[in-house]
Amino acid sequence: MKVLFVCSGNSKNFSIIPFIKEQGESLKSAGIELEYYTVVGKGLMGYVRSGLQLRKFLKRNKYDLIHAHFTYSGWTALIGAGRKMPVVLSLMGTDATGEYIGKNKVNLHSRILTFLTWMIQPFVKAIISKSPNIEASVYRKHKSFIIPNGVNMQKFSPNLLQANKNGSPVNGKKKVLFLGNKDSPGKNFPLAQAAIQQLENVELLCPYPVAHNDVPLYLNEADVLVLPSFMEGSPNVIKEAMACNCPIVSTDVGDVKWVIGETIGCYLASFDVKDFANKIQLAINTPQANGRTNGRQRIMELGLDMETVAKRLMEVYQKSLDN
Repeated sequence: MKVLFVCSGNSKNFSIIPFIKEQGESLKSAGIELEYYTVVGKGLMGYVRSGLQLRKFLKRNKYDLIHAHFTYSGWTALIGAGRKMPVVLSLMGTDATGEYIGKNKVNLHSRILTFLTWMIQPFVKAIISKSPNIEASVYRKHKSFIIPNGVNMQKFSPNLLQANKNGSPVNGKKKVLFLGNKDSPGKNFPLAQAAIQQLENVELLCPYPVAHNDVPLYLNEADVLVLPSFMEGSPNVIKEAMACNCPIVSTDVGDVKWVIGETIGCYLASFDVKDFANKIQLAINTPQANGRTNGRQRIMELGLDMETVAKRLMEVYQKSLDN
């Protein structure tokens, strides 16, 4: 089977968003012949122009199926492919729910994107949502699948040399890690910042932007990962932290509650500053060995390793081709 990934190439930090690239590489390892087509050009018209360019590209290159990531890329794929090959669409989050800028507050401009997500559904063969709250926007249920992104368990693994700190950080402070963009309203950085101010001997690390290869190092060095977001789908950083056995404090967004389950050292918090701070303190005091969790075991139990997810994607591809 020969598959073309169509995705954005507009990121300043990555040529291809890391979790999309890792998903593609896991499919290659599973035997799929796969190539990437990046869309360069912002806004709806940028993606429309890219669709016309893709049409020329597909005249010279043959594929069995296109897997588009994000609604704009889905329209690019449909314009490029016409009716000649099936298109599978992965909804990424904001294309389904809108862009959250506060608690229950959505950027009105992003409603254009959610309308385009509603419009595209009859024309694609399958729709993959990362979490149930994303899938709620899918009305073509007969072609709907919920498949979170998988975790590279070799890349994201506990580093005992880093994690075995025995509660004695070099500077005397516990490290709380925020890996999101502080300037993105939806990531709700002020909540993490305010919570830290309520605690003693704690420092907040905000290294964004971070090379994806460096994320495991941060997760192994951190005492707690925090995710104070207003809205998420199936946040990759939560699964990556679980794979590294890193304690977590997160708001109840997307599928976080399902992913962390009852893992000791991982907590859901409200948007209240005191509650968020209290949960950070609980996570810091995790009673497991060396202050770490058994999150890695939970990820394997849920089948969220990349190999298992790749098999589920291949099943969707085959169904799309059979139909």
